[in-house]
Amino acid sequence: MQRKTPLPELLAPAGSYEALVAAIEAGADAVYLGGKGFNARAYATNFDEESLTRAVRYAHLHNVKVYVTLNTLLYDKELSEFLDYAKFLYEIEVDAVIIADVGAISLLKKHLPNLELHASTQATAHSSLGADELYSMGVSRVVLSRELSLENIKKTTERCYPETEIFLHGALCVCHSGQCLFSSLVGERSGNRGECAQPCRLPYNNSYPLSLKDLSLSSHIPELIESGVSSLKIEGRMKSPEYVFGVTSIYRRLLDERRNATKEEQKILASLFSRSGFTDGYFVGNTEKNMLGIRSDADKEMTRGLEKRAFKERKLKITAECVIKEGYPATLSLICKGKSITVEGTIPEKAKSSPLSEDGVKAQLSKMGNTFFSLEKDDISLSLGKGLNMPISALNVLRREAAEALTRELSKKEEGFIPEVKTRKTNAERVPSLTTALCFKRELLEAIEKSSLFDIIYLPVTEFDENGRNPNGVYIPPVITENEIERVIPLLERSKALGARYALLGNISHFELAERVGLIPTGDHRLNILNKETKRVYEDMGAIRCILSPELTLPQIRDIKADPIVYGRIPLMLLERCYMKENFGCKKCNDCSLSDRKGVKFPLIREFEHRNLLLNSSVTYMGDKKDLLLSYGIKGGHFIFTTETKEECKMVLSAYKKGEPYPLSHTIRRIKK
Repeated sequence: MQRKTPLPELLAPAGSYEALVAAIEAGADAVYLGGKGFNARAYATNFDEESLTRAVRYAHLHNVKVYVTLNTLLYDKELSEFLDYAKFLYEIEVDAVIIADVGAISLLKKHLPNLELHASTQATAHSSLGADELYSMGVSRVVLSRELSLENIKKTTERCYPETEIFLHGALCVCHSGQCLFSSLVGERSGNRGECAQPCRLPYNNSYPLSLKDLSLSSHIPELIESGVSSLKIEGRMKSPEYVFGVTSIYRRLLDERRNATKEEQKILASLFSRSGFTDGYFVGNTEKNMLGIRSDADKEMTRGLEKRAFKERKLKITAECVIKEGYPATLSLICKGKSITVEGTIPEKAKSSPLSEDGVKAQLSKMGNTFFSLEKDDISLSLGKGLNMPISALNVLRREAAEALTRELSKKEEGFIPEVKTRKTNAERVPSLTTALCFKRELLEAIEKSSLFDIIYLPVTEFDENGRNPNGVYIPPVITENEIERVIPLLERSKALGARYALLGNISHFELAERVGLIPTGDHRLNILNKETKRVYEDMGAIRCILSPELTLPQIRDIKADPIVYGRIPLMLLERCYMKENFGCKKCNDCSLSDRKGVKFPLIREFEHRNLLLNSSVTYMGDKKDLLLSYGIKGGHFIFTTETKEECKMVLSAYKKGEPYPLSHTIRRIKK
């Protein structure tokens, strides 16, 4: 959807109340922030309910929208508390919530249909197909993947129904958002649940091949305005108020003046925070090594030199009219921005001594204290009857109630954009369990088939061969950008003609592709299913069976009733860039790895269009734990074959069938109890 305003919204981060005040002072059109739970920045200061309520009111008084992040993946036990919190957000009139879990989206549309929803970049929407699926669920805006080029951003925005939002400035994840399991499976801190330990910033192979420079699109402002996107987002909820103010101020000026940053302005941006400078590599389609950068000592020293300053709420100047008349309730009217409210108080009494004075009443009414307003005595019009008295406490109540009423009047939320939820019609029949295998190497196919273990075997769509044997399942690439859709569809049609019946779907956009071609959908672990509601959504979209997130424990898997990954090197990162070519050369394709400081190796393999998968150093293996799996009701399971040789593949399958321990020397990982 092309935006309807001349300029895109400037959306600033607020990790604290002071940062919110700084963003508003700097000219943000909207701010995004997190509460004390369910957001992807668990270690930011964040907002409790009291400060969040005040933040929404303060922002609305200054015509700034507030979006609250609820963008973590949710466990079943959290859904009730999640809904209660979302109800609180709705009641305090936040403008939208930013969300990633499709099960949570479904619940919110059912219980809070008028709450505006924005799909987080964690939802991994990278094409109009994905954006439109989210729109059909009731999402009005989609935050597109950060890896998209300008051309893909423009085409997606032109073709999709929801508004689009893109990142403008700040830290970049090296992995496609929502597709990173590195911190979770290796460090036991889930990035999908707001606890990322940033393993991408650590050294590998004696360098920093995964650490990207911060994003800056300050040299592309006219292009961004012309692109049609609705919102430009500054990353930085962990950053200081000074950072938020400085970055937002510069982009406010650039957007208003419709120009790119000068060299001096770019230097200021770098002084606020950078990692060896900035990159626009994804945006311009140049993803070579110059995207890499670390936080150098020089960078840190430059930031330490920034002048600290205090950011305080900007009070709105108001005027007042007060009438205190014998026999009638006292009234106080407050006027601001052309709007007026009037409240009534107690009836004044005849003074026995010391009647009210005009100066005394004005002094009392002008004490706006912790409200959002300032009122000078000279701006109060007072009609005061003679010889009357009222308790000071009654005047205070009158003032407080009037200030509260004016706050409510001026901070009313604008009506949001709420799409109609559409139901996908499907005749898919659920299956009780499946044993499936994803085979990245065609040469392993024969050994996998001969094991007779599997109901479905998936081969990448590019590996189907007219002159060889083909399996009954096709693996669709996890990322298919707008420019790649028309290249993938003929490959899918070809795979179906060569025997594929089932499709393994790792992104919400794949359901439309499978339907077009006539393949039966099955859900990959990349769909991030951590609760029953998310599983139900994908089943309603046509999936006959789903593979659960490897972040779940055995009891959680039992309760959701779907298939876990029981063997293989689980992909930790989906990388847009070809690290194998950059670091090892094309001759080493699919035969290289990154080693951490302890010498632990993480293999790299190629994905569609020269993207890379970084695999876990440990191999998940549950072959000698089949009785344990059965005790949790787990009869099926999913295998992933990546770096194995033919002989290793045969050994693993033989051991698994016999219930024997893992036969190779790799470190193994178990599904937790």
